Amino acid sequence: MTLTIYDTMTRKKQLFTPQKPGEVSMYVCGPTVYGYIHIGNARPAIVFDVVRRYLETTGYDVNYVMNFTDVDDKLITKAREMNLSVAEVADMFVEAYYADCDGLGIRRASNNPRVTDNIDEIISFISTLVEQDIAYPSGGDVYFRTKKFADYGKLSHQNLEELQFGIRIEVDARKEAAEDFVLWKGAKPGEIAWASPWGEGRPGWHIECSAMARKYLGDTLDIHGGGQDLTFPHHECELAQSEAVTGKPLSQIWMHNGYININNEKMSKSLGNGVLVKDLLTHYNPGAIRYFMLSTHYRNPLNFTDEAMQQAVNSTERLTNAILNVKHALKAADVSLDEAVQAASTFGEPNEALQVKLAGILETFDTKMQDDFNTADAITAMFDWASEANVYVQQGNSAGTLRPADLLALLDAFEAMNDVLGIVIEQEAELLDEEIDQLIQERTEARQSRNWARADEIRDLLTEKGIVLEDTPQGVRWKRA
Repeated sequence: MTLTIYDTMTRKKQLFTPQKPGEVSMYVCGPTVYGYIHIGNARPAIVFDVVRRYLETTGYDVNYVMNFTDVDDKLITKAREMNLSVAEVADMFVEAYYADCDGLGIRRASNNPRVTDNIDEIISFISTLVEQDIAYPSGGDVYFRTKKFADYGKLSHQNLEELQFGIRIEVDARKEAAEDFVLWKGAKPGEIAWASPWGEGRPGWHIECSAMARKYLGDTLDIHGGGQDLTFPHHECELAQSEAVTGKPLSQIWMHNGYININNEKMSKSLGNGVLVKDLLTHYNPGAIRYFMLSTHYRNPLNFTDEAMQQAVNSTERLTNAILNVKHALKAADVSLDEAVQAASTFGEPNEALQVKLAGILETFDTKMQDDFNTADAITAMFDWASEANVYVQQGNSAGTLRPADLLALLDAFEAMNDVLGIVIEQEAELLDEEIDQLIQERTEARQSRNWARADEIRDLLTEKGIVLEDTPQGVRWKRA
């Protein structure tokens, strides 16, 4: 099978062929760290986490770079409001970003460069543009001469005339033309600044990604990603800067995820309808949040509602319970999961018919992922697995034919899919820890001795800990509330 990815530049799916066999370079524009991230920020973080995971499972070594914008007008304003330095504000919200992403099961990028750690590279990049007469200093700032780059607008599919008359552009007397954009901003009194050939100042927004992408990944990327809102002006300007310097395509593939609406309205500060990830994590398990994000194709718009989130909760619970059924069946057979994994070969080969069914499920999953990372359809393969697992365990329990080899094959198939999508977070499917296990055993003994008061007391205690017990003919099962 071959992987195809929709390319924003060509507006069609392209066969993905990385420049170096077995290696993928991927740059994704990260957050400006002046506040807590909202679900709009979380969508690209989850989408490109899945892209990276899938590429790795298919054998690629992925060098994934996602930057932090840690100096910016918004950061300067926030620092004044909080009576902190810009660096202190940035550090605070970088750590908050990591905490939120860790909570969502998002794996750390290979590298998270910061603007303030790459000022020399940014100044060097701008200097090259000035030397080539593609950029010009003016009043302490430096601007990019948009008319000097003939292909400006090719990513967003707009020509310069359309941009001049159809796009709102900041009017500035220091510019030669209204559509020129800033590369270096002269510092105002008291602002954070660095020395440069054009005076004290700081980088403009677009130039930082051009400089860092080139430093960490080279002249041409395999994949450049971000939210749809970055297509213009950010990625358009980034492309122009980079290709003006290198004469090479900035990226082979441009990927952009769609917008998120809140209750069918655009998320905006003016409406006050933003949903912070840190708040979302207090109401929903992280697997359900990932499920919500991935149950719609990444290029399509996504509408956040309480009803949609509840559906995601119900769906992840169904998958989690299927996992618990299989793990409980192993435990009922007096086989610990760790022992089973370490000595899988001692249990023989899985049932041939089951192997065929699981292979078909995995093939469906892979086919959907190969088609522009179609997670929405790939998830259906996971529910096919859940149906198969539940039927196998139910019938095996009735007939007494459960085999550890079959149960392990079921778990392996699920993990192959879940390692990519991450919609069942590991802790949701883990067996009880030793303390809880002992309490369950004590409750069982209390019931056998008809000590109903103690049995009820233990059940109440487990409920307080968020553990729901379920008495079955095969013993006590549990799940997290």
